[in-house]
Amino acid sequence: MAVHKRNYAAYSGPTTPRWSRFLILTRYSVRSIFQSKIITVLFLLSYAFPLFLVAALYFNHNAYLLSLLRMNQLNHGRLMTIDGKFFMGLMGFQASAAFLLTTFVGPGLVSPDLVNNALPLYFSRQLSRTEYVLGRGSVIFLILSAITWIPGVILFFIETNLEGWSWGWDHIQYLNGILVGSLLWIAILALLSLSVSAWVRWKVVAGGLLLGVMFATSAFAAAIHGVLNSNAGFYLDPAALIAVIFANLFDIPKNSDIPTLNACVAMLAMCAFCVWLLSRKIRAFQVVR
Repeated sequence: MAVHKRNYAAYSGPTTPRWSRFLILTRYSVRSIFQSKIITVLFLLSYAFPLFLVAALYFNHNAYLLSLLRMNQLNHGRLMTIDGKFFMGLMGFQASAAFLLTTFVGPGLVSPDLVNNALPLYFSRQLSRTEYVLGRGSVIFLILSAITWIPGVILFFIETNLEGWSWGWDHIQYLNGILVGSLLWIAILALLSLSVSAWVRWKVVAGGLLLGVMFATSAFAAAIHGVLNSNAGFYLDPAALIAVIFANLFDIPKNSDIPTLNACVAMLAMCAFCVWLLSRKIRAFQVVR
């Protein structure tokens, strides 16, 4: 439109509330992510184990099916006992699936904006660095929530409905364990993947590096334990730390001598380090050397 016509006007329609503008980044990122067939297939496959456990819970409370297998005298007439080990197995499997999915989703969230110098365009609008990180991190939070704590909560309430509401109240710690453990694992995966994506601009390399970080820390911890007979190396292994936290939340024996409080502090320290890495890269300008 030619300027001399003087018949243009500013946009006067509805605007997005200030507090939720970071969700615009989340909405468009999620839409583009599920255009990938690999990610979609991995996301759907992550529901296989929870669906199997739903069928197992139904089978566990079906007297007719149990009688066919002559299970009436086993575990008080049950095929299996629903306890902390049951939910630990669920969350351990889903945590692994969440990590695998993060290696495909996380590396492509920040690196394209850095490669194309798009951050100045974002920050020239009413969007802060914190909101930018929240917008990108919310993508991982939503996707991983759908395969971690949400299935866990559904299974908990299915068992509560089948067993009786008194069972749910007596075992409320399992529900707390599902929520607290899952949210802590999602936080470390989101921050770690975003920081790797910010510092490594190639998506394939960033995904490989994210895998390498997890496997390298596990191997380093095992080597330290084997050579020095010390658990100090496990403080750098997020998978080992979250296993300690889950074991405490579900009240089952731990496979490590690391205190639960120390594991929580180490996880929070990792999150703080990832935030510092992001603050070094997520800026409204870029220094070219």
